Amino acid sequence: MGPGGVADTLLSGACVLFTLGMFSTGLSDLRHMQMTRSVDSVQFLPFLTTDINNLSWLSYGVLKGDGTLIVVNAVGAVLQTLYILVYLHYSPQKAKVIHTKSTQCLSFSLTIATLLTSSSWSLYGFRLKDPYIMVPNLPGILTSFIRLWLFWKYPQKQDRNYRLLQT
Repeated sequence: MGPGGVADTLLSGACVLFTLGMFSTGLSDLRHMQMTRSVDSVQFLPFLTTDINNLSWLSYGVLKGDGTLIVVNAVGAVLQTLYILVYLHYSPQKAKVIHTKSTQCLSFSLTIATLLTSSSWSLYGFRLKDPYIMVPNLPGILTSFIRLWLFWKYPQKQDRNYRLLQT
């Protein structure tokens, strides 16, 4: 890494930890799909966009020779592909777009994880003076704050179909 040494190593570790935490938020959706044998209240788009994002960052990590980018995005691509396959397995052919003033279909844990992950990667890119790492993560910070505002404006009802971390 650069002249930061220990600080850069700690920041790299935080990036990996937060990112893997964000990827693991899909495990509760995976468990819900398996238990209910349906995709009700589970969104497909985050799995797809995150998988494409992982594959893109994995390619960049290989080109740059950055082990942090390679490891975290390889794990992410595998997990997101698994989530997609399970979703497709349980998904009937239907379009479900319901315009409500409800955050029931939004994942609070994913929002927090995305905020932490995007912030740590932006800081990592800033420390490395690498705009290709820093800039693409700024929208994740912005959209996380938008989603947090939505959670504040339209609080979730307490009777969720499944708990956040079922065991």
